[in-house]
Amino acid sequence: MPSYLYPHHSDLVTPDGTIQSISLLSDSEALSHVVIEGISPAFIGFQIDLARVQFNFKSVLAQLGLDAVAEEIHLEEKALRGEVRLKIRAIGPLAHQMLHHLLPGANIGKLFAADERRRVRNPDYLARMFGRSDREGRPLLSLGGMHGSEKLTIERIEGRIVAFLSLQQGRMEYAPTVEGFLPTLGRALKTQTPLRDLLRLHQVWHEELPRTVSNDKILLVRSLPLHIRTVYARVVQDQLPKGVFHTNANVLQPDTEASGDIYELFGSGTKEVYDIPLEFFTLEPHREHVFFADRDQLQECLEDPKMIFETFASAPDPQAHLASVFIVKGSQMLRLKAEDWIISDPTQQPFPGIDQRVRQGLMVERYIEQQPAYPFLKAIESGLITSQGVLFSRFFPSPLLKRMLLSYYVQANLMGLYFQTPSRSYGSFFSQEDRAMLIDLVTFGIPVYWADEFTGTILQYTQRPGKTSGMFVPPEKIEHFNKATFFGIYGSNLLEGNFEQELRFLLQGVLDMRSVTDHPLLGPHTPLALVTGGGPGAMEMGNRMARELDILSCANIVDFQGKSDRIINEQKQNPYVEAKMTYRLDHLVERQAEFYLDFPIFVMGGIGTDFEFALEELRHKVGARPYGPILLFGSPEYWQDKITSRYQCNLRSGTIKGSEWVSNSFFCIESATKGLQVYRDFFAGKLAIGPEHPSNERGFVVV
Repeated sequence: MPSYLYPHHSDLVTPDGTIQSISLLSDSEALSHVVIEGISPAFIGFQIDLARVQFNFKSVLAQLGLDAVAEEIHLEEKALRGEVRLKIRAIGPLAHQMLHHLLPGANIGKLFAADERRRVRNPDYLARMFGRSDREGRPLLSLGGMHGSEKLTIERIEGRIVAFLSLQQGRMEYAPTVEGFLPTLGRALKTQTPLRDLLRLHQVWHEELPRTVSNDKILLVRSLPLHIRTVYARVVQDQLPKGVFHTNANVLQPDTEASGDIYELFGSGTKEVYDIPLEFFTLEPHREHVFFADRDQLQECLEDPKMIFETFASAPDPQAHLASVFIVKGSQMLRLKAEDWIISDPTQQPFPGIDQRVRQGLMVERYIEQQPAYPFLKAIESGLITSQGVLFSRFFPSPLLKRMLLSYYVQANLMGLYFQTPSRSYGSFFSQEDRAMLIDLVTFGIPVYWADEFTGTILQYTQRPGKTSGMFVPPEKIEHFNKATFFGIYGSNLLEGNFEQELRFLLQGVLDMRSVTDHPLLGPHTPLALVTGGGPGAMEMGNRMARELDILSCANIVDFQGKSDRIINEQKQNPYVEAKMTYRLDHLVERQAEFYLDFPIFVMGGIGTDFEFALEELRHKVGARPYGPILLFGSPEYWQDKITSRYQCNLRSGTIKGSEWVSNSFFCIESATKGLQVYRDFFAGKLAIGPEHPSNERGFVVV
């Protein structure tokens, strides 16, 4: 699991170091051996020159006048351990006393890796933080309040950004009671007790005193309350006045909230100190609180289909295992390695059912926790991941993860979900639960993308306006999809028939008709889409024609995989589909209901076409679609053999009483010219169609 998913992890700092032994060299100096255990394997100090690794002393000790310099640092990467030989110096009488209270077992500081690669060099990086807050409402970076930047001067000095914090008038001194507090402080250093707030009880602010340093005395100055959430800050020694030095408690961590306003200075000089210079080092990308809109490189990568497919190619084998990774930065995506992914091979046991409610809940939770996306989603919920990003998942996530995906914090941070295969068990075909979750994800503003290997394109799930279904559509054609009037071709998967030339003429005629028509479904700016079942035969012919005519070519593809003794030709997907949705066989009726065609067109077909005809007939009868002409392409004899006997049987038996009019919605045409005349009459409001018009004894109208 990536290291940044562990609580309390940071790759720039270590845990606190503990005194193993300490010996006094004089009343003002001591030599200490400090050991640091449990260092993160991601600690950058293992990789960079040790000259850039410093020991950051506890500020509570520095405020009493102690300073510490690391004379030697030794790191053991395999043991995740470090040792520091530390020279501690006492500045002033209070510090001399505190030196004697430093005992073995005391936690006195940690290592900080000042990695040059993480130094902030662009002022915009800091400027974007002003006025922004984390999810708890805490400022990301401010001096004095949420929008506090007026007293924070930012300059570029020697290739780095330095912020100068204006100091308040006066300085901090100690009340006499502090001497009695020192033994307690010495003991408390062996625990994790917060100490700075206790020390503040013994500090007194003197507004009238000058901010000048003097020999053998610590100078405590104060800025406005400083808030840092997205960077480490470090005092820049070479930008302080000549002769003035800051203690080595000079690193401010990204959990600073108004407590980092006291700075400890020493040295000698006559000039007052007016500000404190800080330089900054970035956190790991996942913890930077960076908005997706600020990640230009990541957005550019995600606009490149090749980059998306290469990202999936970096996922580890075996390919049958689940795999996920959360990406927040373009450079992360460009350098993605197999070990950055989380993989798993969970086995879903049959759930016992609601009658065993407790056991059912435990089994569901256990299965959720086995999903590779779970650690990333959990880290977002718990605040370990604070930057917005995108989730890559080899397979479309289990619907059992819906609760986490739609949770408040995940929904706010998840700016896109990319997957390569809809189902681990069913390949390219979505379940009903999958499709429901797709609608929920889009409703909550989470874009979903399919890196479709069959077409070699990236498709985005888009819900039909006003409909409870959608398709995966090329992003550049989403507007076309949303505004389109939908035609559809139903027909045989075995035969293309001899209709291609006439159908092409018909569709071209509809395209031309737009310029002279003013109708809600057809006008000068109305794009067209054509839907088929996505298979061979007449379906392939329709999708091919649509591509050639620049009509959006769509398909609702169903999984007809079955027993080996079944002859299933529909299974083969044709290569001309641009936008699509897929269905499993047990949801064939739902798939058909989600065609939502404005203008269905039937050509010669078999059992599947008969089923589709019946459903379109039913949709007209119950008002599931507006009245509109349905074209039957072919000879009247063919359609009479297929339709008339059934219609007349229903008519004689009285089982369609009151619905006989449905027959006037079907128009048998033998040429495109006749079909275009039907459409012209419909768009002009002159077509005799609907309940107020007579029925036809054939069950359809011959044009």
